[in-house]
Amino acid sequence: MKSSGREKLVWTLISIAVLIYALFPVASILATSFKSPGDLTNGKFLPSPGLATLSNYEQILVGDAQELFLSALRNSIGISLIATFIAVVLATLCAYAIARLDFPGKKVILTTALAVSIFPVISIVTPLFNLWRNIGLYDTWLGLIIPYLSLTLPISIWTLAAFFRQIPWELEQAAQVDGATTWQAFRKAIVPLAAPGVFTTAIIAFFIAWNDFVYGISLTSTEAARPVPAALAFFTGASQFESPTGAISAAAIIVTIPVVLLVLLFQRQIVSGLTQGAVKG
Repeated sequence: MKSSGREKLVWTLISIAVLIYALFPVASILATSFKSPGDLTNGKFLPSPGLATLSNYEQILVGDAQELFLSALRNSIGISLIATFIAVVLATLCAYAIARLDFPGKKVILTTALAVSIFPVISIVTPLFNLWRNIGLYDTWLGLIIPYLSLTLPISIWTLAAFFRQIPWELEQAAQVDGATTWQAFRKAIVPLAAPGVFTTAIIAFFIAWNDFVYGISLTSTEAARPVPAALAFFTGASQFESPTGAISAAAIIVTIPVVLLVLLFQRQIVSGLTQGAVKG
């Protein structure tokens, strides 16, 4: 049934309102990143005419906060990529087994994964902090990668299990009839068909690891492994009376750019993966 012109107008207005609501905080942070320290307290949304400055970006890229920010950016990229790769590989194998095999405890695994994903992170930080200090994983990449898997694995397993259920079982059986082993049928017939879902899952897992703050601030103490969200809490102004709001806003804009680029570059794959997992064949 075709929508009338009035309905289209209503949905267009709703879409614009939602878009403005979602982008307003980003626009506010972007405007703040160009304000000078003296312009931050004037209460205006945009920088005062003639007072817009790049000093905040210079501070975090070539100035006093360069070492703190760039090392944190390197840590975030490396830790998030490694955690995402491990999570997707493990989730792919686990989700395939859940979708294709019939074994005792299958529902328990899915329920446990869901329970882990909704478990409050802050409640396990203290015991994890003590454990990591005792075994030498505190303030290391591995000490963050392992906890990040607790955030990325559950959602990855649930998402990929839904994709594998949509793939016809007959395709795998046909590959085995042609002489392929179970592993070859999985690798050459199933994985390529599930590629949109795997890619979408990887993007979601990367976003979760990239945005984590609690583990990053609690399980690190130096620039050796501290990620960007945690490093922002250590930004300081030029003096004790100056707020680092501008520098923090500039850093937030810079770390948002990779996320925006990923979504823009791979939006078709993301949409394809989401819709494929949502429709039963």
